[in-house]
Amino acid sequence: MAVEQVPSSSLDVANDTPSKTPLYEGSTQYQHWRFSPEQLHKTREVLNIDAVAAIRNTFEADSPGSSSDIQFLTYEEEILLVKLYVTKITQLCGHFRFPEEVEATAISYLKRFYLKNTVMDWHPKNVMLTALFLATKTTNHPISLEAYTSNIPRTAPSDVLDLEFLVAQSLAFEFAVWHVHRALWGIWLDVQDLPDSAPLERLQQAYDSALQYVRTSRITDAEFIFTPSQIALACLSLADPDLALRWATAKGVEANMGITERVAAMVTRDGVVPSVEVVREIDRRLRLCKNPEKVVGSKAYIAKQAKMEKEAEVKRARKAEEIRKAMEDGDPFGSELDGARIIEELDEDD
Repeated sequence: MAVEQVPSSSLDVANDTPSKTPLYEGSTQYQHWRFSPEQLHKTREVLNIDAVAAIRNTFEADSPGSSSDIQFLTYEEEILLVKLYVTKITQLCGHFRFPEEVEATAISYLKRFYLKNTVMDWHPKNVMLTALFLATKTTNHPISLEAYTSNIPRTAPSDVLDLEFLVAQSLAFEFAVWHVHRALWGIWLDVQDLPDSAPLERLQQAYDSALQYVRTSRITDAEFIFTPSQIALACLSLADPDLALRWATAKGVEANMGITERVAAMVTRDGVVPSVEVVREIDRRLRLCKNPEKVVGSKAYIAKQAKMEKEAEVKRARKAEEIRKAMEDGDPFGSELDGARIIEELDEDD
């Protein structure tokens, strides 16, 4: 996937000396979760259009003409709803006293999930709970399912587990996340060794302020467009512009400060929590335009489940017949392996 051509790291130096490929560029995050602003817009727009068309068809199949009065969500409205639940992750992490790594990872999971799915299929509240629980495991800060759900009102273990595979699958099972707060920590260690370094008190204040900007950046699309080091430097520049420039000059990357300004502008412009009233109205409309196949008890849901059960029954019957024939042929372990057939059966099991 082509992405906006910006240096992969704020440490990149324009010279003719051959250099090793940065470790970050070998990550799945760099290869699969980076976009240009235009690509990000197009991805969300197409996903929303396709979802609306599919859900509209489901409504019409159930009751012709029933979708004419439904006001489906736009992709911009979907983003606002997801943004609100990003802040809910922060609140839950504070409640459970999860470390920064868990919070940042869960937020990335939630945002990545909605580059592959729509809120009209899967409500962010449920996905958020699953993303956070998954993040506790992938960052090696596990909590038991019972302890997790018992501390969240009106939440059963099934609310989390039922979506866990879907979330993991939507992430393409790529669980590693390169975080901005780690890049900021590295820069902060560097600035302490600069010639004529500022007093430690000023450095600490700059770091604390920059870390708040890092947390704000998680509400934005910055992580999909820029690298962790670029975002970290931008957050430091918002906290202490002189300190950020001194660090960039010492590293020989002051020419990249133009990118830093773009990141900083995005953080200050887009790092705003959406109005609760606006999101409440979006959520109200979501109840009316939610995919009926996902609404337990609806006719579309019952029909979908019946279809899936019928397909599963056909598959079970076919496999049972194959086993019976193998037994009759005197070969209880089956015939010689057929590679093409095995692949076909695996595809059917997906």
